[in-house]
Amino acid sequence: MGTTFKGRTILAGEASGEALVSRLGFNAYAVFYNSLEEGLKSARSADSGNQGIFGKRLDGKILCIPNSIGSTSAGAVWTRIVKLGIAPLAVLLSETIDPLAAGGLVVADIWAGANIIVLDQLGELFLENVTTGSYLHILRDGSVRIG
Repeated sequence: MGTTFKGRTILAGEASGEALVSRLGFNAYAVFYNSLEEGLKSARSADSGNQGIFGKRLDGKILCIPNSIGSTSAGAVWTRIVKLGIAPLAVLLSETIDPLAAGGLVVADIWAGANIIVLDQLGELFLENVTTGSYLHILRDGSVRIG
């Protein structure tokens, strides 16, 4: 039996899959820039300042990050990523999500039918225990089980 963490639900859902972990803040525009510009069939992180995820595929993964770095383009970025079919399954944050990123993900959910699960406030221990490649189970109540 794995370790379980409980977060605050921003966008609910259930999913299981592979974690992709960054120990740095997540900037949606910087990460998805190349995928948007080149119309790629998969999303690979273009944020060279974030070595934990740089060059790695994000589509179909459960993204585990400490926090988000919002920008006014967040809604458009997330909506386009969803429409291209290259979004992560979930975004799990150890800290509180910033309002611009939260708004962007909610907009993507409403306008593009994103179905991206978003939980925040999972705590520092969550990021200390999860590693890239860990298998995660997310429940509708905001619980995340590692393993």
